[in-house]
Amino acid sequence: MVMKITMFLSLLSLLLFTPPATLASRSPPVFFPRATYQSSSLKIYETPNTKIPFKTQFFPQILDHFTYNPKSYEIFYQKYLINSQFWHHGAPIFVYTGNEGNIEWFAANTGFLQDIAPKFRALLVFIEHRYYGESLPFGKDSYNSSETVGYLNSQQALADYAVLIRSLKQNLSSEASPVVVFGGSYGGMLAAWFRLKYPHIALGALASSAPILHFDDIIPPTSFYDAVSQDFKSVSLNCYQVIKGSWAELEALSSQRQGLAELSKNFKSCKGLHSVDAAQSWLWSAFVYTAMVNYPTEANFMMHLPAYPVKEMCKIIDALPPGETKLSKAFAAASLYYNYSQTEKCFDIEHRSDAHGLSGWNWQACTEMVMPMSCSNESMFTPYTYNYDAFAEQCMKTYGVTPRPHWITTEFGGKRIEETLKRFGSNIIFSNGLQDPWSRGGVLKNISASIVALVTEEGAHHVDFRFATKDDPGWLVEQRRQEVDIIQSWIDEYYADLRP
Repeated sequence: MVMKITMFLSLLSLLLFTPPATLASRSPPVFFPRATYQSSSLKIYETPNTKIPFKTQFFPQILDHFTYNPKSYEIFYQKYLINSQFWHHGAPIFVYTGNEGNIEWFAANTGFLQDIAPKFRALLVFIEHRYYGESLPFGKDSYNSSETVGYLNSQQALADYAVLIRSLKQNLSSEASPVVVFGGSYGGMLAAWFRLKYPHIALGALASSAPILHFDDIIPPTSFYDAVSQDFKSVSLNCYQVIKGSWAELEALSSQRQGLAELSKNFKSCKGLHSVDAAQSWLWSAFVYTAMVNYPTEANFMMHLPAYPVKEMCKIIDALPPGETKLSKAFAAASLYYNYSQTEKCFDIEHRSDAHGLSGWNWQACTEMVMPMSCSNESMFTPYTYNYDAFAEQCMKTYGVTPRPHWITTEFGGKRIEETLKRFGSNIIFSNGLQDPWSRGGVLKNISASIVALVTEEGAHHVDFRFATKDDPGWLVEQRRQEVDIIQSWIDEYYADLRP
């Protein structure tokens, strides 16, 4: 990660988790494509069911879409993946609006598009978000300063997608092909916003697990952590209470002379720990991410995990004898997240790698993606009240910028969303699973006949986007069927309008 930020910036989609402040401060961790091609190569990405060929291409994208000074015309090469296996001229184009990470990761974990491509004879395009993966405007220097990273924001990303899609359709001589955009988590937010900002380019959007209401005071700031806690509490009250009580034991250990040495041994740290905060962050990450990816089938997204991993974690806690400390039980449960495959002999707790290139999220969270979060007394985490002033001070110290906490709702809306969108919006599916803590910041009720909320009680973080398997529960099969039927209706109506 580029820099350490000690307030909760937000963790969209999955994703970024930065070490916490000290336990004494009682604050939570900070999760927080006409196209010319620079190069082209064929790669095969492994998926649960098969090998899907994607052609890797790079599009010459301009640095700044919104100003006309000479520097704005500088070019960087934006990566995208394309699969034309089932496509024919004039057929739909399905575009995934890339998230905060390398695009291969999202392509490999968005099997839904690959599953439905044959039915729609769709061209699949996965576009990498600027400043992530290999789409770096200033190469290895992209994060050097606020002057270089300052072009990283959601509006520039949406404009990138619009320019690339128009150019690709021209290059394919298929300008009549309808485009539907898809995205999960932050990518889902981008998909919904893209449909609202560029309705002449995208016919519709499927936004999965998109917390577009997690800004300003639209929802309570305690919503996220209350939801994580409820996931565990609904499985086992004892499990919830053990995790809730483990933080005090961890804090007490921090004051002991040999506390770090004991903690390093008990947590099987590969190297001696220099701070109790790292252990807190390690535990916190495991519980939060497990709640997010509480999928009904075995998966390997954030980590290799069994089906319903929250339940499996609680089984571990509940099976341990009463004499075990709460902290040791919490460690045993967290080990499921980090070592379900039983391949790790020790844990690199203080120096976890950024395997998917997520580090740009800290900048976004310090500028536009200001998503207030607190921990209530009902949470299983250490209570904490959101402090904007302290957060802004940390952002200024780290990046030399002040957050714009109301910009997202100014640019895209959010407050009184039902009244607003029913008057001018259309063709958006908001899908959410209530096991996903981000669902509390999502659209959970139908807004109009064509802006639809599909909500599942047992769904987790964009679980509908995963590959279909023989073990999928009926509710998930039904959710995907509804999504396909709605998208089919958009496309049928589009083609009907083209007929003379």
